[in-house]
Amino acid sequence: MNILLLGSGGRESAFAWKMAQSKHCSQLFIAPGNAGTGAYGKNVHLKPTDFDAIKEFVLKNQVGMVVVGPEEPLVKGIHDYFLEDEDLKNIPVIGPKADGAQLEGSKTFSKAFMRRNFIPTGASHSFTIHSLNEGLSYLETHKFPVVLKADGLAAGKGVLICQTLEEAQTELVAMLQDAKFGEASSTVVIEEFLTGIELSVFVLTDGHSYKILPEAKDYKRIGEGDTGLNTGGMGSVSPVPFANEEFMKKVEDRIIQPTIYGLKADQIHYKGFIFIGLMNVGGDPYVIEYNVRMGDPETESVLPRIESDFVELLLGVAKENLTEKELKISPKTAATVMLVASGYPGEYLKGKVISGISNIRSSYVFHAGTALDNDEVKTDGGRVLAITSVQDNLFNAVQQAVTDAGRIYWDGKYFRTDIGFDLF
Repeated sequence: MNILLLGSGGRESAFAWKMAQSKHCSQLFIAPGNAGTGAYGKNVHLKPTDFDAIKEFVLKNQVGMVVVGPEEPLVKGIHDYFLEDEDLKNIPVIGPKADGAQLEGSKTFSKAFMRRNFIPTGASHSFTIHSLNEGLSYLETHKFPVVLKADGLAAGKGVLICQTLEEAQTELVAMLQDAKFGEASSTVVIEEFLTGIELSVFVLTDGHSYKILPEAKDYKRIGEGDTGLNTGGMGSVSPVPFANEEFMKKVEDRIIQPTIYGLKADQIHYKGFIFIGLMNVGGDPYVIEYNVRMGDPETESVLPRIESDFVELLLGVAKENLTEKELKISPKTAATVMLVASGYPGEYLKGKVISGISNIRSSYVFHAGTALDNDEVKTDGGRVLAITSVQDNLFNAVQQAVTDAGRIYWDGKYFRTDIGFDLF
């Protein structure tokens, strides 16, 4: 079977690496891919949101399955586009339709969904420019810190944690009145700040049954010791020591099952990944957010621990017989260290020549923001490479990933050396 994978980041590099190993994969196309994905298939110059061009490519190249990496094509309705097209409707798309993608596309929608299904989450209220004054007054009654979230997609940058009333009111005005995050912040969710340890749980569902994939913990802050600005993720580890059998039973009973049942109750036939961002608050799980795709860089730690044929699992989603498929997970630990460009998450330079990748022997190298230029691999994004090591324990995995991260060079390279240290 020919497969088309949409996306260009580290998540898609890990997907491509895993899918290329499958007995079901004849030819893998990655659109648009990056400098690393070409090792697992053929990169294609297609935008993941150009549905007409994707249709033409899929039909011309006899693609039998489309796997959607990023959230934007899902929110914009690529799955619906296929189902509504006579030539495409029988080609499975792994990823929810637009109605299900609202779990990530609208924070207000997801919060209402959680309240309706009694899924534990922080208390919240939503405000628009028309209710700005009400929002400012609401903040006066709120305890601090408080979380402000842009309702729509904001490339992972639409969440602010405000420590004081003055800061929160200033930011609310900036988001609603001054469109700080563009259209994404035309509605703002003001949310209770939860104190605890974060965890990412991943579920694969065919709309009826589900499989719980390996959990992971990612590290958002740019600086050592979880300091500095938020990023798209500086590293991740899987498994997570505190996510023991007792805790994960709570997650399944209180969150995963009500989520699946709630989608059915809303007549949302959801087929694909559900990323549940959790906070462990005193041993109890609370949902921070839903995403409708796999996370990045968590995917780079999760997929190397899945020993089953990954495409076989995706076929289970497509054919709605996922319950018949085996999910085998390695007991080993994966640690991922993200190498980023100097200046990230602010302004950063592209086009720096990368060397040393061929020196890595004991880790996987997943390309994120890279491009090929005259046969040279160059930086082409803020997050550039993900280095993942799989070892018998967390200490060895982190140590190996950090060591291998140091073997790669470009001008201005930066990475954290303390990923997972809080879990030792």
